[in-house]
Amino acid sequence: MAPRVIALLLLAGALLPVANLLPGGENDPDYWPRLLDWLRGLGLCVGVGVLAVYLVVARRRKTGAVAPAAAADAPTAIGGAMSDHRFLTLLLLGAFALYVVIALAVFSGRPLLIDEVVQVLQARWYTEGHLWLPTPPDREFFSIMHLVDVGDRVFSQFPAGGPAMLAVGSLVGAEWLVGPVAGTLSVLLFWMLLDALEPDATPRWRRGATALFAITPFAAFMFGSHMNHVTTLLWLLVAAVALGRAVQSDAASPWWGLLVGAGLGIAASIRPMDGAAFALPAGLWLLWRARVGGRPLAALLLSGVGIALPIAALLYVNSQTTGRPLLFGYDQLWGAGHSIGFHASPWGPIHTPLRGLELLSLYFTRLSSHLFELPFPSVLLVAAGLWTAPRLTRMDRYLFASAALLLVGYWAYWHDGEYLGPRFLVPLLPLLVLWTARFPRALATRIGTASLGWTAWRAAMATGVIVALVELAVVRVPSYRNGLTSMRLDIERESARAGVRDALVLVKESWGARLVVRMWALGVPRSETEILYRKTDACRLDLAITWLERASIRGADATARLLPLLADSGYVIRSVRSPDSSEGFLPGFLYSAECDAQIESDWRGFSHLAPFRLAQDGNVYARWLPGREAEIAAQFPGRPMYRLVRAGYGVEAPLVWERLTFAAER
Repeated sequence: MAPRVIALLLLAGALLPVANLLPGGENDPDYWPRLLDWLRGLGLCVGVGVLAVYLVVARRRKTGAVAPAAAADAPTAIGGAMSDHRFLTLLLLGAFALYVVIALAVFSGRPLLIDEVVQVLQARWYTEGHLWLPTPPDREFFSIMHLVDVGDRVFSQFPAGGPAMLAVGSLVGAEWLVGPVAGTLSVLLFWMLLDALEPDATPRWRRGATALFAITPFAAFMFGSHMNHVTTLLWLLVAAVALGRAVQSDAASPWWGLLVGAGLGIAASIRPMDGAAFALPAGLWLLWRARVGGRPLAALLLSGVGIALPIAALLYVNSQTTGRPLLFGYDQLWGAGHSIGFHASPWGPIHTPLRGLELLSLYFTRLSSHLFELPFPSVLLVAAGLWTAPRLTRMDRYLFASAALLLVGYWAYWHDGEYLGPRFLVPLLPLLVLWTARFPRALATRIGTASLGWTAWRAAMATGVIVALVELAVVRVPSYRNGLTSMRLDIERESARAGVRDALVLVKESWGARLVVRMWALGVPRSETEILYRKTDACRLDLAITWLERASIRGADATARLLPLLADSGYVIRSVRSPDSSEGFLPGFLYSAECDAQIESDWRGFSHLAPFRLAQDGNVYARWLPGREAEIAAQFPGRPMYRLVRAGYGVEAPLVWERLTFAAER
C-alpha cells in the first residue's frame, strides 16, 4: 500500500500545476507547453510500441509461426560470460570518461555558478593553510556574492566540508576533477548498495541498474560540475552501504557503524540538512538494534564516534570564521531570514507552507524533465516501479524515511534550488534509479519477456531513449555549454596575450553590480541590499546611494533612508533599457543624464569580477569603481594599473586592457 501512495504523491507533485493553483507566490508559466510536449512524446512512444506489436503479429500470420512460450525472466548477464569484476571495471572507466568529458567540454573545467566560484576560492585558501583571510581595507573593491566579509575576516559562506572536498583537487591544480572522481565512486557505491537492496537480483539486472545510475543525465551533468551536491551524495552512499552491512545480522562487524557515522558526518559538514535527513533514521535504526547489546551496541557507539569527528571539525571551522561554533557563514552574511522556516526570506519573498509545496512541486516537475531527458515525464517510470512493488525491504524503508525528511527540510527552505536541474533532489538519485530499474523486472515477471506487451515496452522505451539522445545533443548539451559564458574566461591566456603581468587590473562590472557593492560599502545588510536592488528602480537607487555617500551616512541610518524606496516596489519590473536585466525599472520614471550614461556605458560592454578572483596569473583583480582608482592603487604601489572592459556587449566581445594613469580620463 505504501509504495502506491508514494507513487500517487510523486505523480501529483510532478504532473499537476500546483504552483499555479496555490496562492503561495510561485508560478509555473511553462506548464501547458511542457504538458503538450510530454503528451506528444508519450504518444510517439506508445504509437511506436503499438506499431511494433502490429508488425510482430503480421509477421507471425504471414509465416504461420506460433508465438513462443513466455520465457523466464533470467536472461544472460550483460556482457555474456564477462565477470562482474571486469564489467564493473569497464563501467567505472566509462563513467569517469563521461564525467570528465562533461566537465571539460560542457562546463569548460571551470566553476560557473557563484556557489562553485566561492567554494573553489575557499578550497585554495585551505590548501594554503588558511581558514580565512583578513578583510582588506575598502572591501568593496573585492567583495563578491556569497563571500563573507562583513567583519574582519573573509571566508566562504558555505559549510567547510564542500570546499574541503574541492581542496583535494586544488592540491593537484584541478578542482574540476573532484566531481568526476566523486561521481565514479558513487557508481561503485551504488553497485555495492544493491547488495543490501536487492540481494537476490540476477547479474543482468544488477549490471543494468548500475549502468543506468552511471548514465542518468541528471547525475552525469551534476558529476561534471563543481557543486557540493556531488560530494554530499558520495558520502551519503558511503553511509548507506555501511549501514546495509551493519544491519545485515547481529554478528556484523561493529566497525561498519564507524563508517556509517563518518559518511553521515562528512555529508553533514558539506550540506547539513542533507546529512541530518539521512542521519536521523540511521541513528534510530542503529539505536533500535542496540537494545540487544553486543555488536549492535558497539556499532551504535562507533557510529557516534564516526559522526562526531567531522562535525567537531565543522564546528571548529565555524568558531574560527564566524566566531561561534553553531553560526554558519550564510547565517552571518544574510541574517536569521536565511534559516529554515516560514518567514521573510533574505531576498524578499515571504516563505509560507503553501510556497514550500509549490517549490517541491516545481522540483519534481523539473526532475521529470532532467532525470532521464525522456520525451515523457521520467517520474512515470519511478511511479510505475513503486506501483508494481510487491514489498519494501528494510533498506527501502530507510531510504524513504530519509527522503521524506529531506523533502520536509526543503519544503521549509525558502530558496529555489534550480541549477542543472532540481539540485536539492540529488540525494534521491539512488532511490529514483533503483525504482526505475525495478519496473522492467516487475513487468517481465507479470507478462513474460516473450509476450507482445514486452515487445511494445521495448519498442516504446527504445524510442524514448533515441529521442532523449537527440534532445541531449540538440538542446540540453548546447544550452549548458553556451550558458554562463562570462564565467568561462581563460583569464590566464587572455592576460598573457595582452602582455599584462604583475598588474592591478580593475574589472568593469555592470551598473547594477556596482549599485549592489556600493550599498554593501554603506553598511546596508546583504538581505536588505538584495531586496532594494530587485524591487527599486536602478536610477532612483543610484541617486539615493550617491547622496548617502556624499553625506557620509552609513549603517542603520543609510538602510533606513533607502528602505522607503520600496514603496513603489509593486510597479518595478525588470529593466527594459539596460543590457543587465536584473536591474529594476519603474515605468514612467524620468532618468537623469547620469543614469542614461550608465546604461549607455553598459551597452558598450562589461564583465563580472567573480571569475577573476580565481585567476592565477600574478595580477591583482579588483572591481572598477569610477573616481576611486587612486584609493585602490595606493594599496598596491609599484603595480601598473589597467581597466578591463569588453569591446561591446555580447558573450563573444573581446576583452580590452586599458592602461590607466591618474591623469587619464576615467
